[in-house]
Amino acid sequence: MNNETTASPEQATANTAFEPQFVRNMVESFLRIGLLVALLWMSYDIIKPFIVPIIWGAIIAVAAMPLVRWLEPKLGGKRGLAATLVSLLFILLLVVPTWMVTESSLNGLKRVATAAQAGTLAIPPPPAKVASLPIIGDELHAGWSRANEDIQAVLTDAAPQIQSAIKGLLKRIGGSLVGVLMFVASIVIAGGFMAFADSCAHLASRFFVRVGGLTPGGEWAPMTVATVRSVLKGVIGVAVIQTVLVAIGLFAVGIPGAPVWSAIILFLAIAQLPALIVVLPIIVYAWTAYDTTTAAIFTIWSLLAGASDNILKPILMGRGVDIPMPIILIGAIGGMIASGIIGLFAGAVVLAIWYKLFVLWLDQESS
Repeated sequence: MNNETTASPEQATANTAFEPQFVRNMVESFLRIGLLVALLWMSYDIIKPFIVPIIWGAIIAVAAMPLVRWLEPKLGGKRGLAATLVSLLFILLLVVPTWMVTESSLNGLKRVATAAQAGTLAIPPPPAKVASLPIIGDELHAGWSRANEDIQAVLTDAAPQIQSAIKGLLKRIGGSLVGVLMFVASIVIAGGFMAFADSCAHLASRFFVRVGGLTPGGEWAPMTVATVRSVLKGVIGVAVIQTVLVAIGLFAVGIPGAPVWSAIILFLAIAQLPALIVVLPIIVYAWTAYDTTTAAIFTIWSLLAGASDNILKPILMGRGVDIPMPIILIGAIGGMIASGIIGLFAGAVVLAIWYKLFVLWLDQESS
């Protein structure tokens, strides 16, 4: 007896009728996905110039929201006014120091250029102790003495290098001013986020729940806020405190170019590079330019201030979030190396989310 099942004519007809429907569904799905990809691509091209200011605006809003909430009751519950005042304060704190540093740098270049053209530029003779410095003492003393004896000849020999350095400095100043304008736009956007903070928080929470589910997606919005604030306190906050401490010593002793050195130290501290890279050469200069007591006090203060991040960072980073401090620090440093300053925050948030997913996976595996 033949055990093979023979399809009836009705089944063959149904299979034949199903194939065109299947093909039609596949084509329609492909067209829909293609249209969706095209729409996303076009939308990305449209909003691409605004992505960086929007991300910075969100970071600034997260950082400044506690200040807005503190100020809001004092203004009769007007959150919009509180957000506006905080935004204006941040703009002033950004624009005024930038203007002072830029003006100081340009005026210094103008004075040097005018004195060089008039032949009145003079370099004081080197102190005798310069020659006793290890490794570089003899060469430094010889070059300094030559500049003291015939500064015009030194400027003539180094003219190409000086012109290249001036062009590079002016280019950097121009780039810095463009960056300041970008940050001003970001602060304005942050003001809008802070004024409508409740709506933005609700939308972010819905998005994370939609992506990650109620668990753990429901935890990602508050965790993102806590992580950003932890990075702000542990990286930006520590950098500012460290720079202020070093700057106190620079201004108290009267180191030439103290505002510029302070700005460089702030950049290095944010980039997680040791401030001692700049502080140590300044200490060497202090021992050649000031008396022993002043130089010793300045050295002790600068070394303590330059190494203060090693004490402050473990205290401030990781507070308010149940993510281990090394995870946040590795994410911040790795993100900055990969994507610049924005990566400082994005990297920490991404690693924090992965850490949460990893812990959730471990808990499910052990149960």
